Amino acid sequence: MNTAAIIPAYNEEKTIGSVLEALKDSSYVDRIVVVSDGSEDRTADIARKQGAEVIELEVNQGKGGAIRAGLEYTDADFVLFLDADLIGLDFKHLKKLLEPVVNNETDMTIGLFDRGRLATDLAHKIAPYLSGQRAIRYEIIKDLLELKDAEYGLEALLTKHFQKNGYRYSEIVLHDITHIMKEEKMGFCQGFTQRIKMFWQVAKSMVRKI
Repeated sequence: MNTAAIIPAYNEEKTIGSVLEALKDSSYVDRIVVVSDGSEDRTADIARKQGAEVIELEVNQGKGGAIRAGLEYTDADFVLFLDADLIGLDFKHLKKLLEPVVNNETDMTIGLFDRGRLATDLAHKIAPYLSGQRAIRYEIIKDLLELKDAEYGLEALLTKHFQKNGYRYSEIVLHDITHIMKEEKMGFCQGFTQRIKMFWQVAKSMVRKI
């Protein structure tokens, strides 16, 4: 059995290196696949130098499209989805996410932030189904083509797929971890606009038929 970590990344040169360092320390991860989703910075170059396999999408496909490209690239028994802008990720978090799935205790884990910082902790308490940190049995989602155009509604669509088909999933608390918020990356106005867009895409995924 083997595990592939799939990391969608759009202009994440500032944080992708530390995320990959944590993955390299984990005995649970066999392959690291970074999907550079139309990045215009050094994201792809940094990922290659860190030893990751890199898929470069010429045009930004959105998070769902990037994840779908990663799934089509690998045929691992288990997949681990991680955001590229995580802060504080280490091998203990990866073990907590992967071990229950690898040991067949559940079919998907959803990682929820705690003791990272107030804004991201609160977001996960209010809407845990939006977390991008997940370990999943590959066979369950390998043919879920709806992911391709789900964009930021990806996580909501995954959760809905599991609920509809009766698959097992568990929420796992991840201490001392957070991520960079959109307003911090882009400035308040552009970041807030992107956040509203994200919520709209999530809402569409929640009512979508699959």
